[in-house]
Amino acid sequence: MRLGLPFILALICGALALLLYNNEAGRTFGMANDEFANVAYLGILGAVIASGVVGSHRTLGALVRNLLVWLIIILGLVTGWTYRDRLTDVAATVTTGLVPGRPVVLSSAADGDGLAISIGKSRGGHFEADAMVNGVPVHFLIDTGATTIALSHEDAMAAGFSEKELRYTSPISTANGMSMAAPVRIDRLEIGPLGRAGLRAMVSKPGALDRSLLGMNFLSTLSSFEMRRDEIVLRD
Repeated sequence: MRLGLPFILALICGALALLLYNNEAGRTFGMANDEFANVAYLGILGAVIASGVVGSHRTLGALVRNLLVWLIIILGLVTGWTYRDRLTDVAATVTTGLVPGRPVVLSSAADGDGLAISIGKSRGGHFEADAMVNGVPVHFLIDTGATTIALSHEDAMAAGFSEKELRYTSPISTANGMSMAAPVRIDRLEIGPLGRAGLRAMVSKPGALDRSLLGMNFLSTLSSFEMRRDEIVLRD
């Protein structure tokens, strides 16, 4: 039996009419309207597919085979939609492992649990973070032993600080020993959706730091941070 265009249009019109009628109530046939809309969409999609499959095959074997293929596809889509939150968590975990330093959002403020991001441990065994400083990408080493953010000279120049305005008056400890650094203010520092404005930082002399350090004056602005075996979780 071929499902004709009038039948499919009738399904669409019926679903729309039910949604409009129950708009204020918020539920249709015991389901939330958005859930009913998803079910109606899948039903209409199934009707369109069935119409094409039934109408284009003459032998029973070919018909059954193609119906099974489409059934598997539809079940896969429904399963993916049902478990979309869990699949998102799995994808985030995989991304964290494959791209260390890249922030992965675990939850947002809209979820009601507050913003939480995860950063995977680097292959060298350290926690590093891809951030934006004044709109410029900067790769940080997360250092809980550093009281203040420390920018390498190269990163500071890229972020818009002028060498002429820097005054190297503050002593800092580096891997190469003691050095002098210039105090500055960062207009905006962002790690994914997590951002802070007006943070103090130190700019090292050329060659004193091989990479920038994300210190405690940033970490202490968070509601919490948790270092795990393979990741660090920052919560706002």
